[in-house]
Amino acid sequence: MTALPPVTATPPCTRTSVAVDDAVLARLAGISSGSLTTQLYRRGLRQPVLVGLKPLQGARVPRFAGRAFTMRMIPAREDIDTYATLTTTPNADNLQWVGVEQTLPGQVMVVDSRGDARAASMGHMLVTRLQQRGVKAVITDGAFRDGSELAQLAFPTWSAGVTATTRLSYHHVADLNVPIACAGVAVYPGDVIHGDADNVTVVPAHLAAELADVCEAQDDLEAYLARRVVRGEPLWGLYPPSEATRAQYREWVAAGRPALD
Repeated sequence: MTALPPVTATPPCTRTSVAVDDAVLARLAGISSGSLTTQLYRRGLRQPVLVGLKPLQGARVPRFAGRAFTMRMIPAREDIDTYATLTTTPNADNLQWVGVEQTLPGQVMVVDSRGDARAASMGHMLVTRLQQRGVKAVITDGAFRDGSELAQLAFPTWSAGVTATTRLSYHHVADLNVPIACAGVAVYPGDVIHGDADNVTVVPAHLAAELADVCEAQDDLEAYLARRVVRGEPLWGLYPPSEATRAQYREWVAAGRPALD
């Protein structure tokens, strides 16, 4: 009988992320989620939106684009997740505080709560600390507590709901800055997380600069097309734009963008 080769453990998933600079983030923050998702779809990414999450600030939520800092939660266990783990010093059984204090300006905290909103992923105190550290937003596919207080902050907080139930009841923070799932979308550390009043979108870091260019151009073109729709033109050949319509757009830009009405 031929001996079987020894079984070796599969190495952990590794992925080197491109570092997206602040200038690209600033440009992406001004882009619409519609243009981003369209351009991502054209590049083969079908569903980059964190569906089902809402901002506690409602339509007042600030736009943002930042680098993902990830936090992965697993179910809590009664012998580990006790009130005693909330110590005044760093504690391996309370990685949440450790993660908050590791965040850097320009990052977005993204929490994998397994879509479980029975307990809060965090509340006002930790969210305020993230804001003071220069984080751009905090997102969970679970719930926040202190929703009325968070809604008053000029700081984007996206979640599936609000509950006063403490995190320790159902969640244990198991990992920081590892690949996670949030609202069914894969998020890798360093990915660009984009938010406007409509959606939160995940953008692979290596596409960020390219998308800033093409999405700025798409937003400008579509603003022009929308003006023509408003003045009563039919859609055929206008949207999506035909080559003739694109030529008309270029002529309009060259003419100094005169009024269309």
